[in-house]
Amino acid sequence: MDEKEKKECAAAGDGCSTCVAGEAGETREKPEVLLPNELSNVKRVVAVMSGKGGVGKSSVTALLAATFTRDGYQVGILDADLTGPSIPKMFGLRGRPEGTEYAIFPLRTSYLGIRVMSMNLLLEKEDEPVIWRGPIISSAIQQFWTDVAWGELDYLFVDLPPGTGDAPLTVLQSLPLNGLVVVSSPQELAIMVVRKAIRMAELMKVPVLGLIENMAYVVCPKCTEKIHVFGEPQGEKVAAETGLELLATLPLDPKLAKLVDMGKIEDYDHTGLEHLPKLFDGKLGQKGLLEQ
Repeated sequence: MDEKEKKECAAAGDGCSTCVAGEAGETREKPEVLLPNELSNVKRVVAVMSGKGGVGKSSVTALLAATFTRDGYQVGILDADLTGPSIPKMFGLRGRPEGTEYAIFPLRTSYLGIRVMSMNLLLEKEDEPVIWRGPIISSAIQQFWTDVAWGELDYLFVDLPPGTGDAPLTVLQSLPLNGLVVVSSPQELAIMVVRKAIRMAELMKVPVLGLIENMAYVVCPKCTEKIHVFGEPQGEKVAAETGLELLATLPLDPKLAKLVDMGKIEDYDHTGLEHLPKLFDGKLGQKGLLEQ
């Protein structure tokens, strides 16, 4: 980066992705994170990230939230995918959040009481497009942290949009993340972009808790044989090459797809993620990094 580019970058502020990545191999100190709303006491913040779309990142986020809630934790979901929000649809949430001059209050899901804030809850119609440029999207995501009264939460899961653009960058810079979960599928292209997501986390100095390989197989309803629709699972291979822990290998389940379409993802009670609450507590500490 020459002197002219450095001056332009300085004028642009922290949003410059070139400055975040730096020159080859260069890392950068993470800027000071934003304080939460005064009515929020969130112990752990975990982002769920994918390098590309179509790997089921949002459904994994929803399943994580449901699993942890069933295990006795108070859980919320911050839907940071502003231009493609799907979390409210999965939980059958409708209506607008209430608010005061001091805070906005997230909606709660009907079955488990998971607290949710999403752009789709603020739109007149759920199919209305959000056509915003990066700086406005970044500002809105930050407001979901600073202006929303999350209350007492053990875990806040942040559903990131795919890729390594402005929105994921805003979350990794502005929110006090305790860790990051990377979601992928068996395709070679998806595995390639996993490495991009991991590299971004390293540059931003956010610990990666592990990898979840989604849609790894389909179980035949007649003989229970596992069919690898998208090729052989590669989660163990990627975990070995990157040093990440393979947290789970999940199937492509028609039952889950049906429940998602019905807005009843909370009824999917065997998620394959039941071991993660204890595992995350071990990685993050019983109190969470925000309290240490």
